[in-house]
Amino acid sequence: MKSKLIVWVAQGFGVGRIPVAPGTWGSVLGVAWALLLLWPHSLPCFFVGTVIAAGFAVWCCGRAERILGQHDPGSVVLDEIVALPLTMGGAVLWARMQSGTVPGASALLQAWPVWVVGFGLFRLFDIWKPWPVGALQRLPGGWGVVADDLAAGVLSGVLLALACQVTGAGRLLPG
Repeated sequence: MKSKLIVWVAQGFGVGRIPVAPGTWGSVLGVAWALLLLWPHSLPCFFVGTVIAAGFAVWCCGRAERILGQHDPGSVVLDEIVALPLTMGGAVLWARMQSGTVPGASALLQAWPVWVVGFGLFRLFDIWKPWPVGALQRLPGGWGVVADDLAAGVLSGVLLALACQVTGAGRLLPG
């Protein structure tokens, strides 16, 4: 029973079992996770929650790999869920530097174009795996499952913050 629960959580509460594009569906759950982390308008809550979730994902995804007998199974999407907030973290930090406040979930929902671009960047880097994203996937166990997605999240977050700066899209992120 414990093994089934671990696999179910690692599979994004069942979302990873969707036969078409499970990583993309896991990333959609990642958007919901990012919004939840931003609910209190607190950078410490956002980043501490992301770090704790990433640590849990390393453990859970590593266990799921062993239970399923596969290296980085496609159905395991907890790594996408916990990494996607790093993408939005770039835009959130940019908004914080500009306005002095952290945008909350409702402000970010109004900034849906920023989310769409961030989501697209995250999926691009998660699938394409440019250096160092792809290299991190070779780490052992749960580290290899999660680290590449965290790197894709950081890379896409940096590019999203730059895009907010260059295009002025950051004005969509009120505090």
